[in-house]
Amino acid sequence: MHDEYIPYGHQSIDDNDIEAVIKSLRSLWLTQGPIISEFEQAISKRVASRYAVAVSSGTAALHCAAFAAGVRKGDEIITSPNTFAASGNCARFLGADVKFVDIKPETFCMDSGLLEAAITERTKAIIPVDFAGQPCDMDEINDIAKKNGLTVIEDAAHSLGAEYKRKPVGSLAAMTIFSFHPVKLITTGEGGMIVTNDDELKLKLRMFRSHGTTKGEFTPLMQPEQGADNENIYSRGINRSSRAKWYYEMQLLGFNYRITDIQCALGLSQLAKIDQFISRRREIAGRYTEAFKENPYIEIPFQESDRLSAWHLYIIKLRLDKMKSTRRRVFEELRNMNIGAHVHYIPLHLHPYYRKLYGHKRGDFPITEKFYDSALTLPIYPGLEDKKCERIIESVLNILR
Repeated sequence: MHDEYIPYGHQSIDDNDIEAVIKSLRSLWLTQGPIISEFEQAISKRVASRYAVAVSSGTAALHCAAFAAGVRKGDEIITSPNTFAASGNCARFLGADVKFVDIKPETFCMDSGLLEAAITERTKAIIPVDFAGQPCDMDEINDIAKKNGLTVIEDAAHSLGAEYKRKPVGSLAAMTIFSFHPVKLITTGEGGMIVTNDDELKLKLRMFRSHGTTKGEFTPLMQPEQGADNENIYSRGINRSSRAKWYYEMQLLGFNYRITDIQCALGLSQLAKIDQFISRRREIAGRYTEAFKENPYIEIPFQESDRLSAWHLYIIKLRLDKMKSTRRRVFEELRNMNIGAHVHYIPLHLHPYYRKLYGHKRGDFPITEKFYDSALTLPIYPGLEDKKCERIIESVLNILR
């Protein structure tokens, strides 16, 4: 009989989560109701931001943030090639181009020392990716962005609950996005969030997630054409208090990226346990590190001393030059043992879409490619019991022997 399958990541749902969802199902609102605002406020408080805008996915969060930053056709954004497709695709959705900056060989995050050389007159935004849960070099990236008049959108899909120089991720950039996919730090099933301290960005984000419309918060984003009989309430000087209760207006072309109260009820319940979740992730990471740190075939993850990872992923690098086996064989043997090892990520510039679009090839970003060739993700999630953790450790060691 085979041992139970262990996935690389998994949600942790308890009776409190289930009760929260049931309560929302019995409420007046299933969507566009008060629980969404409660969840946004709870996230804002957690990450020390003024505003939070909940959306339907982490990808939607990136798209909203890129739009709010003013990314448009003819512009370009800069991101890491060591990431999931959404970090670059958000620019493509808006007709902008994607440039990549290679990673640091220690942290696998964007190398801030290479960033400034990649900036051109077309660059509009920088999207650093907090890979595996460890924050990027945000001080250096923000300084470069300020010097060049650029917006920083921190892709923190992996790092809710992480810290950078004693500051929470979410308080470090003009905008920060989170993901609530089931394998992430907390889950809403599917869902995402953008946090910011900027009033105008907040308004743009809220409109963009809901067809470009606004009902309660108005800003004259679109100036009326000269001489036009424009119905914009600002062009006629109508007092806000005189608006009819049904009044709303579409000020820009947006999407339906709304999240539901059902999802946010789950998110609120999950957020109450995030410290417990991260503590368990750090405990598992410590067990792996202790078990593998002296192994001649394994390079354990490096952690900067001035930041605390959320440990979304635990990734070892195999020292293939010392091994007779291959990464694929190790991967497949673990899978045959019902251990859900994984690989994060195929470098974004090597996907067929980006190869065809920009002519990228092997060798363009050698540090990312070298990391990809040797990386192996091991299971880590709050519900991973000690017994299963030991099974994973022994399985890896036995295969490498």
